[in-house]
Amino acid sequence: MRLVFFGTSPFAVPTLQALHASRHEVLAIVTQPDRPAGRGMQLAASPVKKAALALDYTTILQPGKVRRKPFPEELSVLAPDVLVVVSFGQIIPQRVLDGPRYGGINVHASLLPRWRGAAPIHRAIMAGDLETGVATMRMEATLDTGPIFLEARTPIAPSDTTLTLEPRLAAAGAAVLIQTLDRLEQEPDWQPTPQRETGMTYAALLSREDGFLDPTTESAPQLANRVRALTPRPGGVIMLAGKEVKVLEATYALETGAYTPGELIAVSKEGIEIATIGGILRLITVQPAGKPAMAATAYANGARLKPGDLAARP
Repeated sequence: MRLVFFGTSPFAVPTLQALHASRHEVLAIVTQPDRPAGRGMQLAASPVKKAALALDYTTILQPGKVRRKPFPEELSVLAPDVLVVVSFGQIIPQRVLDGPRYGGINVHASLLPRWRGAAPIHRAIMAGDLETGVATMRMEATLDTGPIFLEARTPIAPSDTTLTLEPRLAAAGAAVLIQTLDRLEQEPDWQPTPQRETGMTYAALLSREDGFLDPTTESAPQLANRVRALTPRPGGVIMLAGKEVKVLEATYALETGAYTPGELIAVSKEGIEIATIGGILRLITVQPAGKPAMAATAYANGARLKPGDLAARP
């Protein structure tokens, strides 16, 4: 297969590396323009661009908008058999997808139609899903609605965070993409399976609001899942005795008692225990504003937190 690869984030890098090692020919890399980053706000290349340069690719295109000239014409000149799209970050118009013989094939980090959208890994963990996976689909101009070629499943362990689950899914997606291209090469008339009509959920892009931990509106398991989903970034945030603290690790216990949701119950060697509307949330690792991560117990001792203090959303 002669292909053009579209990708930007770290999730896309394993697929690019797998394509480079395969018998398929990568004609060009398309990634987002360099963006200001870091304290100095210097222009920084995307993870995919860095990986492409390390692999000695020289044709790297960075259109501000793929629908605008001259990009569609540049793509047409390359005459690829297929477009491979992984965590690219722009909507690709139908007229661009219609150019190659096999259109566009996307690697998506969920078992579609569950978690269509921009943040499927975060949303699956946040919802307490026990299983997720990756799928290759034929792209349509609408969001993640295309028919499915292949998928691979993986359980979500109770200890999984976005930090541990994302690279696992990225590796699985790379393998499934190569399998998809190989089969299409062998069976040019192979058709993907339309997505079922039931079970669709939408994985909205994360907002600051998603990081707020509110023990008066969510249960301890829900809050612990939220922390796992937001680890390592952007992190869950809670107010402890009036000060904003980022929560990097938390567990829970389904205890009952005459507690008021939001009440700090205890500080022990295991962490800071907070009553919720259902169960006890235990903060294990936290990061105060402007300071490094630390054990929640150490923070509580330094901040002189005590039972009866309040924990609330910012």
